[in-house]
Amino acid sequence: MPDQASPSEQVLISAETLARDVGTYTILDATVSFPKPRFDGDYRPESGYAAWRGAHLPGSVHADLLGDLSADHPTLHFSRPAPDGLARALAELGVAPGADIVVYDDGGMTWASRLWWMLRNVGIPARVLDGGLARWTALGLPVETGDAAENHATGIRTDLTDRGLWRDREDVIGVVRGDEPGTLVCALDHEQFTGTATTRYARRGHIPGSLNLSAKSLLDDGTLRSASHVAELADAALAGAARPVILYCGGGVSACLVALALVRAGRDDIAVYDGSLEEWAADPALPMVTGTTATESTVTEGKGDA
Repeated sequence: MPDQASPSEQVLISAETLARDVGTYTILDATVSFPKPRFDGDYRPESGYAAWRGAHLPGSVHADLLGDLSADHPTLHFSRPAPDGLARALAELGVAPGADIVVYDDGGMTWASRLWWMLRNVGIPARVLDGGLARWTALGLPVETGDAAENHATGIRTDLTDRGLWRDREDVIGVVRGDEPGTLVCALDHEQFTGTATTRYARRGHIPGSLNLSAKSLLDDGTLRSASHVAELADAALAGAARPVILYCGGGVSACLVALALVRAGRDDIAVYDGSLEEWAADPALPMVTGTTATESTVTEGKGDA
């Protein structure tokens, strides 16, 4: 599938384009291992390093979203680092200022999208490999195994600033209460949204007033749907939605895939609730609801639960 330009910015790169000159890119593998939940509350993300070591794009390095690319937090597995912390992590990975960065994963593009959103928030351009490792290998393109060559750390950037693309718990409470503008949009699948399926989180359902736009509904055979198709799905799910659109999911991951798709479709009114349901559902004082009310819409193509 060829690259398709967004009305706003180029956020994807095809396997074919990357393969033509793979050695000129700085390639980051953001894969996290995420077993399916066996029971409610069964949330077990694990480092994707072993998977990367088993097969990865030539010259890539593993970017650990559970490690150096996450801030220390007492309860959350994924928590965005401050710009200076992100700068240090990128330097350790050998990401030089001005590098042409490509991010990919072996997990439906969700993990790569989270890292892409983290980079975008501090003004670092990057692109996500459309279809990830699965499409790369399906095309018969070369992979490497084992440990990477010795990594050479770069200097730490001091020019990164927070562009305000994330939201936190208090921001979401303000929207739920009607004190702040915005529309909450859940990126989990329909069964997770309505509370009819086993959940990784403390409680089933969604934040009151949320709309539903499943992250996986925006994929077609593992690659992102066209910008025009995404725009149609978004227009249907978010009709009349007040700005900004605040995306959330379970752990602040699948929501970033929706953000990627919407940015590619030309929307610029998007933020992501970082703590998402891992934080929200764990606090019994915060409201959650199940089912779908007359004021809540859902797009149900596909499934997503990260």
